[in-house]
Amino acid sequence: MEDFDIFVIGGGVNGCGIARDAAGRGYRVGLAEMNDLASGTSSWSTKLIHGGLRYLEHYEFRLVREALMEREVLWAIAPHIVRPLRFVLPYHQGLRPAWLLRLGLFLYDHIGGRRKLPGTRTVDLSGPLGAPLKPVFKRGFEYSDARVDDVRLVVLNARDAKARGATIMTGTEVVEARREGGLWRIRLRERQGGAERGVTARFLVNSAGPWVDNVIRRALGRNEAKNIRLVQGSHIVTRKLFDHDRAYIFQNADNRIIFAIPYEEDFTLVGTTDRDYAGDPSEVAITPEETDYLLAAASDYFERPVRREDVAWSFSGVRPLFDDGASKAQEATRDYVLKLDGDPARGEAAVLNAFGGKITTYRKLAEEALERIGERIGRRGASWTGGAPLPGGDFPIDGVAALEGELARAAPMLNGRTVRRMIRAYGRDALAIAAAGLGRDLGHGLFEGEVRWLVAEEWARGAEDILWRRSKLGLRFSDEEARALDAYVEGITMTRRTAAA
Repeated sequence: MEDFDIFVIGGGVNGCGIARDAAGRGYRVGLAEMNDLASGTSSWSTKLIHGGLRYLEHYEFRLVREALMEREVLWAIAPHIVRPLRFVLPYHQGLRPAWLLRLGLFLYDHIGGRRKLPGTRTVDLSGPLGAPLKPVFKRGFEYSDARVDDVRLVVLNARDAKARGATIMTGTEVVEARREGGLWRIRLRERQGGAERGVTARFLVNSAGPWVDNVIRRALGRNEAKNIRLVQGSHIVTRKLFDHDRAYIFQNADNRIIFAIPYEEDFTLVGTTDRDYAGDPSEVAITPEETDYLLAAASDYFERPVRREDVAWSFSGVRPLFDDGASKAQEATRDYVLKLDGDPARGEAAVLNAFGGKITTYRKLAEEALERIGERIGRRGASWTGGAPLPGGDFPIDGVAALEGELARAAPMLNGRTVRRMIRAYGRDALAIAAAGLGRDLGHGLFEGEVRWLVAEEWARGAEDILWRRSKLGLRFSDEEARALDAYVEGITMTRRTAAA
């Protein structure tokens, strides 16, 4: 039976962030994810590293400040997957007054220790930035945040955790965890084949996202658990709605906001919605009403109306927000809450349940979790993740273009789009992928060598893992091409199984 100091349930950004931090401090760490890494909330985000401008209206100053401080930290440790992005906020007469917007943006610029990102400026929308918009929008404001490949962030944390000694188990469900003799005895089941095995741990972390209460009820046997509020957020991906490199943030009459963000070079990401959700998180899907809402909200601003036929793809997910009693879904706190359970006086092994949070603050959540863990099983090492690059990210924040040039020279068969995609996914590791041999193009710049890397190094098990999580090439692949990719991955997997037998 394998023994761990810390066992983490859930392979989203919080779970993988905790596993990375803990492994780097010298703990023996195991992590189980019942599906694929980032297959839940962490892949359903708006793909932003941001403070949350609208959270200022709800007086969440601590959360906004912490998130703003994290922007440049994450940019520095992952310059391949985190990129600065300027946002244009058109002034909408009749909604929030201009003085309130200026005040909010002044706070946004100054409470988070901004150093390298440019500050807010007033913009004239009669020029290129306003060209896609209705003529009624004549002025606005431009400010800084950043975009992120959310799934890549999760996978890179998992890879670094593994490199530092953690055991990462995907497709593995925790079916039972019981206290015994000051330890957790944990029963694991592989979802493919159903094989079961047991492990022990001194400390348990429940970071199962939308399933966190389910873990407490089913695996831990605490039937009274009800800590989270499930809030559905949906996005649509449309044909490219504008040609410049800025994003838009639009106010709506219901006091909500939506974003319109350049996406995967040929598309625009529009979202998000906020509505309470009561079903199985694995079955969530965008509703016709949500699609209509996003189309109408975008069409209020864009000169050319956005229609259903413009939608290339949509995705929907459930945010596991801590239930703070807020009356509206959009008002529920995005802050994280950590709750420790287990009486040390009675010799009970502890479990830390993680509720809520946002992708921008995952690293701070992990640091706080390690403080709590250290109090119970002994501290090891100091916080370190803010200064250590994630895999592939050991280059300067202004070094992306140079790295693209290096890859283009090393692999001249790659077109410009593929070079950009690979550097922005793998950073310096793209050079290692190319050096190992790229092989045949399986479609749209996805080469055999990259697929072999994803299977061997990044826990990919099929076309969906590759096309919709570790990349967004699913926007370009046909069904036939996806089936061929599935067959290719299965061949790699069988070869690896045979070699290991």
